[in-house]
Formats: sequence, structure tokens, C-alpha cells
Amino acid sequence: METNHPELPGLWLPLVTPFRDGKLDETSLHRLVAHYAAQPVDGLILGATTGEGLSLDDAEAQLLVSVTSAALGAAGRNIPIYLGISGADTRKIGKALERSAGWGMQGYLIACPYYTRPSQEGLFQHFSALADSTDKPIIIYNIPYRTGVNLGNETMLRLAGRTNIVGVKDCCADPAQSFDLVRRKPADFAVLTGEDAFYYSALTQGADGAILASAHVHTRAFAAIRTRLLAGDQPGALADWQQLADIPRLLFSEPSPGAIKYWLWRQGLIDSPEMRLPMVSVSEGLAGRIEQAIAEEK
Repeated sequence: METNHPELPGLWLPLVTPFRDGKLDETSLHRLVAHYAAQPVDGLILGATTGEGLSLDDAEAQLLVSVTSAALGAAGRNIPIYLGISGADTRKIGKALERSAGWGMQGYLIACPYYTRPSQEGLFQHFSALADSTDKPIIIYNIPYRTGVNLGNETMLRLAGRTNIVGVKDCCADPAQSFDLVRRKPADFAVLTGEDAFYYSALTQGADGAILASAHVHTRAFAAIRTRLLAGDQPGALADWQQLADIPRLLFSEPSPGAIKYWLWRQGLIDSPEMRLPMVSVSEGLAGRIEQAIAEEK
């Protein structure tokens, strides 16, 4: 996989944000980052959907980047950090890019504007203006079932011509659109699936990698699937995926990242499964299913 952005292909983790007593839990965050620094992940996304980014203020987002950078440095792991940004006002997002420019992350994951449902030309001008607002690379986050608008492939390919628009987290939920984009994209534009349940199939159709919340659990096993496919071992990759396929279904059976936080808490990686409203912790039923899954691993 040749690319002018060699850090992009691979398995990226959209890291949860640990909270305790209403505050960002720096101790748990450091422990969490140290754990994943020892795992085969190729990059971290902070403060996006899985990281409950909409509930973070600027000071917390900056602290999130700072603690993560320090923890990676202490672990001797040099992997890129991208910060999640979202909103429906191009000017406000541009100002957020300016405010955060010196925080220390390498790039941004920017979601399509939500609720306003702009036209394709509006989406093109929106992301073009944001690309003009920063020198850092941008991964577009296309997730129409959350934002209400789908960034079509023609528009995506126009944006891929911008030097610092380097890829997409693809959650369009349309396999035909995803395959068409992979087939037509330029070599230096990365398509990273964000659909956990379609991880294996996306890779077999040519996706460059994934931004995968489920990879908080069994990280090495998720990474091994891509490694096997790159080595030409599709039967082995399929066998591995068949062993993992129930994990995304379990972790997304209630709104994410509740189940992931509960699992990490039970593993001792974070000190609390606390969420911020309007997100709430998992139900007793799902907690029981997670307990059973953890017990079956022992």
C-alpha cells in the first residue's frame, strides 16, 4: 500500500475518554495510553464519537492531547494522534482549528456538519475552507446516520485533491459507495473503515485500514486480521474474524462507548465506567453479558 501519508494505513483506535466524579481522569488516561502503546495500533483518535468529544470543553480537549502525548513519550511509542472535531458552523470549526494548532497532535478527524444537511457543494466548500485553516492533515469523518448528510464520492474525490485532506473514516453504511470510493481513490488518500461489523469485508475490498472502537478489546487479534490479509493469508484472516465477529455486536448493542468503558473498567484499565449525560452507563443485562464474555476468556 503506497501512500504519501505512510502513517495512515493500519489500525487506529478512537480512544475512550475516562471520567471520574465529573472530571477527566488523568491517571486512568495515562494508564490506558500506556496499555495501548504496547499494542499493535498505528494511531490514536482523541475526543471523537467514542471519546465523547461533544461533552469536552477546550481545556479538557487540550489536556486529553497533553496527557496522551506524555504517556506515549514515556512508553517510547511514536504514533500519530488526531483530534476529533465536529460542528455545523464552518467559521466556528475554523476558529477551533486555530485555537488547537499548538496542542501537539498531528492532525484532525473532522465530521461532516450535522443537522444542517448542506448540499454537496456546501460540503465541498466547508471542508475546503477548513483545509485552508490549518497546515495539519485532515481525515474526513463521513457518518450520515449521525450527521444527516452523506458526503458523496464525487465530492470526496474532489476533496482528496487537497494536499492536507488525507483520508476518510468511512461510515457511510453503503457497501457499494465504499467499494466505489476504494476503487477510484488516489493512492495518497486513505480509506479507513469505521464500521466495526464490516471490518473484515472492508479490508478484503481494499480499505487501507480502520478506525475501530471494538479494538479496545482483543487489540492484537483485530490487528492480526489485517496483517494476515497483507501477507496473502485470507483463509487465516477469515478464521480469525469468525472468532471476533461477535465482539462488535456486543460492544454496540447499546449506545457506544458504554460497553467499551464497562469492559475496560472490569479489566482495571480505567477506574470508572462513568459517562457524561446524555450518555449513560450500560444496563444490568448488558453488564452481565460483558461479565460472561470476560469470564470465558480466562
